[in-house]
Amino acid sequence: MMSIEVAGEHLPIRPELAEAVAEAWRRLSRPGTWWTGEERLAIAAEVRRAATCRLCRQRKAAISPTHVQGQHDSIGKLAPAAVEAIHRLSTDAGRMTERWVRGVTGGELGEERYVEIIGIVAGVTALDTFDRALGRPMYPLPTPINGEPTRHRPSGAARDLAWVATLAPEAVSAGDPNPYPVHGDKNIHRALSLVPAEVFNFFDLDVELYLKDHEIRDFSREYRAISHRQIELMAGRASALNRCYY
Repeated sequence: MMSIEVAGEHLPIRPELAEAVAEAWRRLSRPGTWWTGEERLAIAAEVRRAATCRLCRQRKAAISPTHVQGQHDSIGKLAPAAVEAIHRLSTDAGRMTERWVRGVTGGELGEERYVEIIGIVAGVTALDTFDRALGRPMYPLPTPINGEPTRHRPSGAARDLAWVATLAPEAVSAGDPNPYPVHGDKNIHRALSLVPAEVFNFFDLDVELYLKDHEIRDFSREYRAISHRQIELMAGRASALNRCYY
């Protein structure tokens, strides 16, 4: 059993979880599908910046976020559309609308970069929440790795399930990364499938922070230090607080 330092103490941690967390940070620093490593880390920095953004706080307190206009408190490395997407996804995702998604993806940002942003926001939120729950300091963002994004859009992706295009399991072509045999092919797995690498990035971390797909419904044994009931109680409460539609 490996250990993790928490407030000066070394506590046991599953090796698989420790490696998943370390790998998630490594992947964040590498070139993605549509963003460079430097840009991916800038997105991560904006996720953290959104927590103290004055505009985000004002919008969160308003009846509708559209009632409050202004500029985000940004680190200044990304285009306004990207900053808007990152801050909104980070602070008020429960009130997103199809009209807002169409507006933010309709220009240069596009659906592909937007979906990769979602994957990064989700990953950084999970990683930072992990440290915050343990009372650990925020992990310093790593050094970016040079290189170009692959810019590969799956040829079979279509807008038939969600507000953005997704890739159905039967539409995966020979040149596409295919996460479905690894993580499952439910709608939740298709959410990021316009950028298949982000499905791997998110769920490789998720299954260690939570449970693997087949373990969720296997009540014959407990896979974690807490029970299925305890896990789902926390998940349900967090979902309610975050107004999670799913």
